[in-house]
Amino acid sequence: MNKIRILDAYVECALWSSTDENGEPLDSNYHPSDLAPECLAQMRSDVHDFVDTNADFLDGMSEDLIGHDFWLTRNRHGAGFWDRGLGDQGEALTKASHTYGEVWLYVGDDGQIYC
Repeated sequence: MNKIRILDAYVECALWSSTDENGEPLDSNYHPSDLAPECLAQMRSDVHDFVDTNADFLDGMSEDLIGHDFWLTRNRHGAGFWDRGLGDQGEALTKASHTYGEVWLYVGDDGQIYC
């Protein structure tokens, strides 16, 4: 399982689903390189831990789907693991995602994105 690809999909989804103070999606004006180092480090840690802890449930799923759904599910968006028709697997991954709590992105005065 490629954790780098999962992290990339997670970051992509985070930027797509988060907005700035004007309501613009962050991915309209920002790039993953705009993430503050400590925010990226926290994202990496969360993704790696999630993948390691739930490897049996994630086996056979695409890396893009894992990263995307982990972000959406942990933040209780209207989509995620629970709505993919995965049955018990989806329920287990949803429960596991919720243990990480919600995370919000914001743009700092320095133009970097923080968690």
